[in-house]
Amino acid sequence: MTRNNGLLLVDKSSGMTSHDVVARVRKILGERRVGHAGTLDPLATGLLVLAVGPSTRLLRFAQAEVKHYSGTFKFGVATDSLDADGAVIAEGPVPQLSGAEVDEVVASMLGTQLQTPPMVSALKVGGRRLHELAREGVEVERQPREITVSEFRLEPTDDPALWNFDVVCSVGTYVRVLLSDMAVALGTVGHLTALRRLSSGIHRVDDAVSLEGLAQRVERGEDPLSPPADFVAGLERTVIDITQESKMRMGQRLELAEPFVGPEIAAFDARRNLLGILKRRGDTWQPELVLPASGEPARG
Repeated sequence: MTRNNGLLLVDKSSGMTSHDVVARVRKILGERRVGHAGTLDPLATGLLVLAVGPSTRLLRFAQAEVKHYSGTFKFGVATDSLDADGAVIAEGPVPQLSGAEVDEVVASMLGTQLQTPPMVSALKVGGRRLHELAREGVEVERQPREITVSEFRLEPTDDPALWNFDVVCSVGTYVRVLLSDMAVALGTVGHLTALRRLSSGIHRVDDAVSLEGLAQRVERGEDPLSPPADFVAGLERTVIDITQESKMRMGQRLELAEPFVGPEIAAFDARRNLLGILKRRGDTWQPELVLPASGEPARG
């Protein structure tokens, strides 16, 4: 029996959508309130961060986390989706690339930049997802978005057309677009053949569980969830007493003696249980999100 309130790290297998994973987790846990942070394409594997129960209100703290990916890329063949799930639309030469040439182009793609989302994506334009429009042969204008690539490495394999890559990037980065642009800069085309998310912020795929493993743990009566506090590990925190907790649950502002820097802080009780999020309001702190006591709905 789970407490159905907390963080769950799932190692997604290839061929499933992120929505498929959420549906399976809902069934396994018997809990309707399940959400995920950071969509993974069906081709991709690896870390999917989920929130269960009242903790779904904390998902935004996982959405903005830096992501780490690895995978493989094939030069010489372009697809409409920029990955192996798409249809071939162009072919080009497979150049004899030296490590120095690749390193020079990769280095030029580091830092903050604008990236145009691909048509085959889950983004919505006019209420329609782009991949739905793409299947109908419709292409619409997409606004470039600012991304940051902090690390980017490529290594050759025994196949001259196939290279391994490793990328650390900001939320919202399409790795397949980054790699496609790299191929063009090297005078050819290419597409993503495998992608695995290794981490999202402090969360690592090494700590994740497969859906099969999740079902087995629940069958054994184990609780597979981490505490809600794991969503806000990057926030400043305060421990409040029972009187302050009562005021917080009534939506009243708190006066705190500690000097905090950020606009939001995480509030804990004396047993180090996360109570919710407080937002700065002048010299006081307004309850922005309050996690429920047992049997109560979440507020905020």
